[in-house]
Amino acid sequence: MMRRCLDGLYRLALWLSALCLAVIAVLVGLQLAGRIVDGLLKLVGLPPYGFVILSLSEIAGYLLAAASFFALAATLKAGAHIRVTMLLAGVGETRRRILEIWAFGASATFSAYMTWNLASFAFVSWQFNEVSPGLIPVPLVYPQAAMAAGALILTIALVDECVIIIGGGRPTFRATEDAITLGKEG
Repeated sequence: MMRRCLDGLYRLALWLSALCLAVIAVLVGLQLAGRIVDGLLKLVGLPPYGFVILSLSEIAGYLLAAASFFALAATLKAGAHIRVTMLLAGVGETRRRILEIWAFGASATFSAYMTWNLASFAFVSWQFNEVSPGLIPVPLVYPQAAMAAGALILTIALVDECVIIIGGGRPTFRATEDAITLGKEG
């Protein structure tokens, strides 16, 4: 039951990440279409319409930050994070397990610290009603809260991996890692 809930949380975060990227693509596509229409109007001698999505680069940046943070946990579980495994490959299973427990424990601690600070930034932005300096004043609490949520889900995934290893299991991403080592990825 717990495994299903955690895996569902990781999938939800990945879908939110994909949604953020899709919104970026739609917004940029609309802006591009507007420029193309303006160019065609100029070509036929008509005045350009001047379609502009205000603060597009700023909004796209916020969405990209949210997408990046939401994708962290699922990519960790899938074995898509870059990991240096030379040391782990040179030690036996027992030592590897100890090193992985230490690495995941330290990573979870750092991630929890990052989550706390991101949540604090979002809370302060909410308290003081901070907005972005662009043409469209975007409340900063939204992108900051999305980053904090993504970091929280990453922290949960790191603790999840640590618990799996402490319980005698193999890290979730180990099958992917082994396939890459053997040249059988994809």
